[in-house]
Amino acid sequence: MESLENTMLIEVLDNKTIGLIRELEKLNLIKVLEERLPDTKPKLSDKYRGKIPLHVADQMKSNIQP
Repeated sequence: MESLENTMLIEVLDNKTIGLIRELEKLNLIKVLEERLPDTKPKLSDKYRGKIPLHVADQMKSNIQP
């Protein structure tokens, strides 16, 4: 089989896709060059950003500041 020397960077949006990628690798159709797994827990600041209205957050801040 001819080597095409094509490299692609792919963002996996659904974890189910990883199984499909592994199957393609077992069939020697693709090769995974690097695997970067995201942190299992998002930072709380990222998780809750925008969840509390700004005026409520300001009130909370004023309650905890001396």
